[in-house]
Amino acid sequence: MTLSLEEPRTAPRWGYFARHAIEMAVAMFVGMELFAPFWPEAPGIEVAALAAATDMTVAMTVWMLYRGHGRARVLEMAAAMYVPYLLLLIPHWSGLIPGEDVLMGGHALMLPAMAIAMLIHRQEYSLPHGDHRAHPLVDVLGHRAPTWIALAMTMSAWSDPAAPLSWVMLILPAAYLFFGVIRGSFRDRRLLAIQIAGFAFYFALAVVAANADPEVARWVIAAAWGSHAVWDFAHHRADAVAPRWWSEWCGVVDLVVAVTIVVFW
Repeated sequence: MTLSLEEPRTAPRWGYFARHAIEMAVAMFVGMELFAPFWPEAPGIEVAALAAATDMTVAMTVWMLYRGHGRARVLEMAAAMYVPYLLLLIPHWSGLIPGEDVLMGGHALMLPAMAIAMLIHRQEYSLPHGDHRAHPLVDVLGHRAPTWIALAMTMSAWSDPAAPLSWVMLILPAAYLFFGVIRGSFRDRRLLAIQIAGFAFYFALAVVAANADPEVARWVIAAAWGSHAVWDFAHHRADAVAPRWWSEWCGVVDLVVAVTIVVFW
C-alpha cells in the first residue's frame, strides 16, 4: 500500500517532460533568430557552426536557469549543442563531407542529443516547474519570454519589410473574440461590446486598405497594426480577455510590423 501511494510521486510525468522538450526547442529557435544577425559573415564553416551552437546555448542557458535547472544540467545541454558540430567537423576536415552538411547534420544530431540528455535525467525533466531562486537578470529575461519569441519571429521584417494583406488585420481582433469565448470573459457584456466594436473598427480599416491606392493602403495597414499594439498592451496591463502571454507576444509582433512598414517603406 505504501508503494502505491509513493509511486505516482516519483514516476515520470511525460506531459511535463514533453513541455520541457518544447520549451528547449523554442529556446533554440529564439537564440538562432535573435543572435545570428549580430555575427559577421562567417569566413569558414567552423565559425558558422560554432556561432550557431553559441546562439542556441546562450538562449537555452537563460531559460534553463530561469526554470530552476542546476549548472550540471545546463552544461549537459550545452554539450548537446556543441558536440554534434564538433564531431562532424572531423570528417569535414578529412574531405569526406562538405561544409553545408556540417550545419545540416549538426542541427539533425542536436535533437537526439538533447533527448538523450533529458532521458538520462527524466525524473528532473518530468517534474513541474517549482519555486527557485535565479539571478534577477535571468528572472527578468525569462519572464519576458513572449517578447523574445515575438522578436525572434519578426527578425526578418527588419531586412525584408512588407505590409501584410489588408484582410490579415482581421485576425488581430478575432483572436481576442476567440480567447474571450474560450475563457468565459464575455459574461461581462461590456467586454463583449468592446471586442465587437474593436472588430468592427478593424473590419472598416481592412475595407479601406483593400480599396485604397497602394501607397495609402500601406499607411492604413501600418496604422492598424500600430494601434493594435496599443490595444494589446492595454489588455496586458488589465489582464483582461486574452492570456497575458498572448497580449505581450501579439503586442510586440504588431509593433514591429508597424514600425518596419513606416521606417522602411
